[in-house]
Amino acid sequence: MRVSCSGGVRWLSSGRVVSSPASMPSLERRVAVETARAAGQLLRGELLGSRQISYKGAPTNLVTEMDARAEKLIVDRLRATFPDDAILAEERGAEPGRSGRRWIIDPLDGTTNYAHGVPHFAVSIALQDGPGVSVGVVYDPNLDEMFVAERGAGAWLNDARLAVSATPTLDTSLLTTGFPYDIRVRADNNLKEYAAFCLCSHGARRFGSAVLDLAYVASGRFDGFWELRLMPWDVAAGGLMVEEAGGRVTGIDGAPVDIDAPTLVASNGRIHDEILAVLRSVRKP
Repeated sequence: MRVSCSGGVRWLSSGRVVSSPASMPSLERRVAVETARAAGQLLRGELLGSRQISYKGAPTNLVTEMDARAEKLIVDRLRATFPDDAILAEERGAEPGRSGRRWIIDPLDGTTNYAHGVPHFAVSIALQDGPGVSVGVVYDPNLDEMFVAERGAGAWLNDARLAVSATPTLDTSLLTTGFPYDIRVRADNNLKEYAAFCLCSHGARRFGSAVLDLAYVASGRFDGFWELRLMPWDVAAGGLMVEEAGGRVTGIDGAPVDIDAPTLVASNGRIHDEILAVLRSVRKP
C-alpha cells in the first residue's frame, strides 16, 4: 500500500484573551462540572466491584449497569436545573425540550475499559446552543482531571489553561484513534488508515476513549486524532475543547463536522492538512 505523506500548513490561533475558569463561571458550566464530577466519582467507586455486562448488538459493544446509573444521575441533575432543555444521551436516546438547547451526554466513555477494570474512562457533558456547542466538560475520575471548555472562554484542565501542541509535522507527531464496535464485520474499519498513520507518524495509539483522546489533543499530549465513525456524545465536548485550545476540528474529508453523524479529524492545526492527505490517499476509490 502506497501512502502519501504530504507537507502540512501552519494553523494560527486567534490570539484572543480568555479569562480564568474561576472568574464568573456560567451556571451551565458550573452545573456541568459538578454533575460530571458526581457521575465520575460514582463510576470510580464501583470500578473494582462486580459489574453486570450486556451487549448492544455486536459482541464487542459492551454496556454495564453503571452506564445507566451514571446517566440517570446526570439527566436527573440537568433536568432539575434546566427543565426546558432537550437531552441526547447514549443509553436513553433523545428527549425533547422547548428551549432550543440540547445537552449531549456520554455517561461512561470507555465502557470496555471499565468492564475489564482498566482505569481509563471518562464522563462527557456538552451543551449545544443553536448550531454549535457552547459548553463542554470531560472528567477523568481516575486522575481527577476536569477538562472544561466554554465557547470564547478557552479550555482548561483543572485550573491550568490548555493549549494544543506545537509539533510541526506529521512524521514527528503522536496520534490517537479508535475503531468501530463492528470491526469484525465492517469493511470500513480503520485498519488500513491505522497502518498508514503508523508509517507516517511517530506513533499511533488506541486507548479506548474518544472523549479523552480529544481532551488529550487539547492539552497537547497527543498531536492529532482521527476516527471514521463516531456518535454525537463522542465529539461534542471534546471537539469544543480542541478548538478552544487553539486546534482544528473537521470531518475526515476536511468539511465541517456534522455533530449528528460525525467523522472526525482533530489536531493541533499544524499537522491537520497532512492527516487529511493521508486519509485521502488511503481512502481514494
